[in-house]
Amino acid sequence: MGHYKANVRDLEFNLFEVFGRQEILGKGIYADLDVEAAKDILGEVARLAENELAASLVDSDRNPPIYDPVTCSVTIPESFKKSYQAYLDGEWGRLDTPVELGGMAVPPSLRWSIAEMVCGANPAIHMYGATFSFAKLLWFLGTPEQKKLAKLIIDNAWHTTMVLTEPDAGSDVGAGRTKAVQQPDGTWHISGVKRFITSAESDMCDNIVHFVLARPEGAVVGTKGLSLFIVPKFHVDLETGALGERNGAYVTNVEHKMGLKVSTTCEITFGEKQPAVGTLLGDVHDGIAQMFHIIEGARMFVGTKAIATLSTGYLNALEYAKQRVQGADLTTPAKDAPRVTITHHPDVRRSLMLQKAYSEGLRALVVYAATFQDTVDIETGGIPSVHPDKGSPADVASRMSDLLLPIVKGLGSERAWVLLGTESLQTFGGSGFLQEYPLEQYVRDAKIDTLYEGTTAIQGLDFFFRKIVRDHGQSMTSLSMQIAQFAKDLGAQAGYFDAEREALGKALENVQGIVGYMAGAAFQSDPRKGGDLKNLYKVGQNTTRLLLGAGDLIVGWLLMRQAEVAKNALDAGAAPKDLDFYTGKIAAAKFFVHQVLPRLAAERVMAEATDLSLMEVPESAF
Repeated sequence: MGHYKANVRDLEFNLFEVFGRQEILGKGIYADLDVEAAKDILGEVARLAENELAASLVDSDRNPPIYDPVTCSVTIPESFKKSYQAYLDGEWGRLDTPVELGGMAVPPSLRWSIAEMVCGANPAIHMYGATFSFAKLLWFLGTPEQKKLAKLIIDNAWHTTMVLTEPDAGSDVGAGRTKAVQQPDGTWHISGVKRFITSAESDMCDNIVHFVLARPEGAVVGTKGLSLFIVPKFHVDLETGALGERNGAYVTNVEHKMGLKVSTTCEITFGEKQPAVGTLLGDVHDGIAQMFHIIEGARMFVGTKAIATLSTGYLNALEYAKQRVQGADLTTPAKDAPRVTITHHPDVRRSLMLQKAYSEGLRALVVYAATFQDTVDIETGGIPSVHPDKGSPADVASRMSDLLLPIVKGLGSERAWVLLGTESLQTFGGSGFLQEYPLEQYVRDAKIDTLYEGTTAIQGLDFFFRKIVRDHGQSMTSLSMQIAQFAKDLGAQAGYFDAEREALGKALENVQGIVGYMAGAAFQSDPRKGGDLKNLYKVGQNTTRLLLGAGDLIVGWLLMRQAEVAKNALDAGAAPKDLDFYTGKIAAAKFFVHQVLPRLAAERVMAEATDLSLMEVPESAF
């Protein structure tokens, strides 16, 4: 076995005991998939992840890809090629492939559970494997000719890329200057430079297809003027699949990174050596909306990747702590007292329980968000071009998924990065700083997650302005009402969880207080109502605070939902093999509610004390 430790038992617990996914299997678009088949898939992916996929994580970090500036090509380490081929040989990409092209209809809740294990074992495998989900989008949104290309992408496992970022524009996508000029034959010539492009070059396939945001000549400025173009590395005969001449999209640099080194992060130059010829996706100028289908999936992936790494980091730390003998028990101070494993020490237990609570609570968050994606898929048939009727169950679910997405990405990446470094690695003591254990690489590989696909600050802005204000607070209010009702009912009749019920209710009040303060500041910024635009600065100072605070609240709620299921299972006479599992669920939930959620009271006080003084400090004084 490699470094990776899966937690299939917890994945199954979330899917089938907490969120009832068995209710959607074996019927409708998921008619060919029952619970036993789903569990078989989870078990097989876990075996693959812990062995073949995990096998190359360390070597591909120590011996990263090599870029040749003369040929503009990249050589991937052989160890990683073997791991990636094992993933392809198992045809796991078929789970992201349209049924019409030989894929399998799988609910997002199960797909993201599978993705967790792949990401935890070797995240770059999932990143290169984006091939299949990109091809799915091309199949549903593309022209008839582009549909042929989508099939070729799947059949040949060609890499695909999401090409947004430019050196000067950064996260300000609308400031991009890459240009598209239409040709007499209907194709487009793309010119410009993009950077931080994942999977843009490798020697694991013979073609790469770029999904490129560019501004057609004469289009308006900003994001509304962007269109999405399909630009292959090599031209393709769409009837035979044969590769033709080289297209004018060249990788002109590969970044040297802190971590996640085997995933090539590239600069691409379009149209410098020869024309970079592309076609307009779907033959419609709807670039930013089309790209957001990819961005939303990418943000879900980043959160899942971060959470997966935290989970295996915790399980590695737990295994070490159970074996590491050091010091006497705190209650036996005699010099000749027997030495104990460090799991006997109070602060180590605190650290391990914090890791456990977040690992399992964040996993529940991913699956919970994915259940809403299940509902959308069921109503739309999993076709991204189908928009649910306003007010329909799928529309409500879509907006709830949108609300949770910045939390999955933002909270997941922030909590995982911090906990991996300050708790998981710390459990190993000085040994954690050594390459002998995987934690030091986990920390390096995980840091990118707070930066990928929009930094945490961007996720916070998105959460407040787009997912709460633009939605008129509907989804947030609905979620708050569910948490409030749960807190009211939690164990009330039986008289257990009384303290937890009260703590969860207070946490909800504190998050609502932060939202209320920010909404008030936003209202006071409207000049049409006599407000001062500078009050938006008060909002901006608290968007990350709200994102993380609301995320912790939801995690606490989901942990208590798990605790309630576990308590009922124990009361019903759970099997001996499950006693420790359910006991641990209750312990983790109680710990989180009493040791983490009280911090929200302080966060509320700090939010409500926000003024404009920070923005008045001269730049030179920083």
